[in-house]
Amino acid sequence: MPGHDNARVTAVLGPTNTGKTHLAVERMAAHSSGMIGFPLRLLAREVYDRVVAMKGPERVALITGEERIVPKDARWFLCTAESMPLERDVAFVALDEAQLGADTERGHVFTDRLLHARGREETMILGSAALKPVVRSLVPGVEIVERPRFSDLSYAGAKKISRLPRRSAIVAFSAEEVYAVAEMIRRLRGGAAVVMGALSPRTRNAQVAMFQAGEVDYLVATDAIGMGLNMDVAHVAFAGLHKFDGKRRRRLTTAEMAQIAGRAGRHQRDGTFGAVAEEGPDAFLPEEVLAIEGHRFPTLDTLYWREGDPDLSSVDALLASLSAPPNHETLRPAPESVDLAVLRRMAEDPAVRARARGQVDRLWAACGIPDFQKLGVEPHTRFVARVFGYLSEGHLPHQWFADEVARLDRADGDVETIAGRVAAIRTWAYIAQRKDWLADPAHWAARTQAVEERLSDALHTSLTQRFVDKRTSALMKQIGAGAGALPVEIGATGEVTIDTHAIGRLDGFRFVVAPEARATDKRLLLATAEKRLAGERRARGQALVAAADDRFVLASGGGIVWGGHVVARLARGRSLGRPVVVLDDALDCLDVTLRRAALERVQRWVEAAVAAQLPALAALAGLARDPAATPALRSTAAAIEAGAGITQRLPVRVAIEALTAADRTRLRRGGVTIGALDLFDARLLKARARPWREALLVAAGQPVPVPAADGATVLPRGAPGATLAAGFRPLGTQAVRIDLVERIARAAHYARKGRTPFAPDPALATSIGLEPATVARLMTELGFRPLPEGRWAWRGRPPAAVIAPRADNAFAALAELGLG
Repeated sequence: MPGHDNARVTAVLGPTNTGKTHLAVERMAAHSSGMIGFPLRLLAREVYDRVVAMKGPERVALITGEERIVPKDARWFLCTAESMPLERDVAFVALDEAQLGADTERGHVFTDRLLHARGREETMILGSAALKPVVRSLVPGVEIVERPRFSDLSYAGAKKISRLPRRSAIVAFSAEEVYAVAEMIRRLRGGAAVVMGALSPRTRNAQVAMFQAGEVDYLVATDAIGMGLNMDVAHVAFAGLHKFDGKRRRRLTTAEMAQIAGRAGRHQRDGTFGAVAEEGPDAFLPEEVLAIEGHRFPTLDTLYWREGDPDLSSVDALLASLSAPPNHETLRPAPESVDLAVLRRMAEDPAVRARARGQVDRLWAACGIPDFQKLGVEPHTRFVARVFGYLSEGHLPHQWFADEVARLDRADGDVETIAGRVAAIRTWAYIAQRKDWLADPAHWAARTQAVEERLSDALHTSLTQRFVDKRTSALMKQIGAGAGALPVEIGATGEVTIDTHAIGRLDGFRFVVAPEARATDKRLLLATAEKRLAGERRARGQALVAAADDRFVLASGGGIVWGGHVVARLARGRSLGRPVVVLDDALDCLDVTLRRAALERVQRWVEAAVAAQLPALAALAGLARDPAATPALRSTAAAIEAGAGITQRLPVRVAIEALTAADRTRLRRGGVTIGALDLFDARLLKARARPWREALLVAAGQPVPVPAADGATVLPRGAPGATLAAGFRPLGTQAVRIDLVERIARAAHYARKGRTPFAPDPALATSIGLEPATVARLMTELGFRPLPEGRWAWRGRPPAAVIAPRADNAFAALAELGLG
């Protein structure tokens, strides 16, 4: 800014938390116009928002490499140091973090601004006290104001990550380290916000907002937080003390440590710092601790310099001016930065030199495209060469630019993938800010900003999902007050929440941890919920004991459901019609007295349900234990009960033959059919009785009969339900319903005359749907022998080998002994 060299220049120097930036903003606001250059886009955006609140959006501008908001009547400009419009005449100019003139990559930019950026009425240079000698040497007549720190900064020793206090920031020096530490904090403390210089302002602000609002108590960041980003941090912990500076891995300087540690404590609140490691290369040395606490650091004797207004008459002239040595003893040549490295490589290409004739300014501007994606010099050079190739012919192709932006406009993927897209879209946003590089720069600036915002929102969401477990975070916030103070709530559908965060469900009496919770969190969630759910479970147990009969339901397989949840199951009792109840182990949470009352209540319901749904089976069970009945009657009734209403005749024929006429009458009046092959109660095979029959058979350990279709008379052998337990007798390739088998048997016996051969009437078998082979098999089992021409003769009692007795029936032993 020529013509302003004699304006008042003040250097405000001091450690962190001295209010330097705040002072500069106040001084700028007091002038009619002003400009401040910042080291980070994030910081420029933060101060821009503050000044907009003071002056209104129509008077304040934001200029960074990737973002440009310049209203027509803008008077105050917040910029990154590289993007400061030095040609503007403003009353006030400030440069923040001016000690970055000693940075190997960007130092020459800050040095150039320190030397040449001047306000018409006032200029401020803000930075570390280490700048004092070089500022005095480079800016004659400068007024130096040293400011003390508002609060104390003290060393708190080394603490493991699991023992860090709340409101801590943990600093790491690579994205991989940041992610690893954030994952550890998520497991141990419920989550952390993540801040890195590569994040867009939108993502960074969203992450910091979580921390500032107390949604998480920990922040994991790179050293970007050392550049004046203001957050409510009480303690700064260093995950390491070494970083890769682009060329080598080295230990932080004491000044760099202090810049980062100084984020702890704001205004009048004291702060602390420390390391994660107690020993080794990442532990603080005593002299480093003393220097940081006392804010005593080596002074800067020199700053990096490179010609800020290079000769653009030719490529060689440009290279020569950028390589020229400084003319002041306090300045030293800047190391080769990415833009100059790219220029040197491009200058080796004759085609580039040919295109650059008359367009050296465009070539140098293209070389200034930042390598946001950290591709490295060679890949980045190829990209810049393509851009310049298009620029040398006019504008960048619309379709190429559109396709590249569209390729990045995707919000899917993990944190690393989305972060890579954010870095890539920053390149295109930077290009869109160059006014003469695109045919419609305003459109593409808005388009790239919209894509960056969508990606930023997706990145914030992805970071939060990956590194914040709100359930655990809520638990950790409350756990200090004891489990009794936790705000555990149970919704109408059983959802269990703590501080509005779902941690699981109470299904009946069983607490189920939310499936999305990681395995490491489940023990904590389970233990926390168990302490608070005892009262709810007790109330549910009491409700079960007092429940009406219609509140219980029989489930398939013998489960007993109350309130939509299985609370018990049937088990083998003294007989099939008298099962016992076993409570589900989820009810073990109840006390002994309440659990016993629940068991008795369910048992009463089962006995009442069996009597109501299977009255015939209940009658058989009573008959089998009737002391007034004959032994033969008791044995027969017990066999039918054991088969849930069905038993084969052959295994119990001894008992059947011993039945008296009165016994037979009693059975028939009770609904039992004494058939030629089977004894059965047809009522127990109806659809209404079927679920309870199956449940009782399962409880007794017998095979589960698959229900046959209602109304079916014949099934293919092997089909579902084609079993005797389900009421079908297998005969050859078919299975016939046992009551129809009995009808055919009776018809055959009515048709025969002693042992005289006869031909049975085929009408009945045909109406049922029996095949000839099935009829033949049935006649054989009934005791008839085949004769020519479809005639049959009575042979007598069917042999024992024809009908195999049930292996699980006690009466099978009688048949094996030949007592039948």
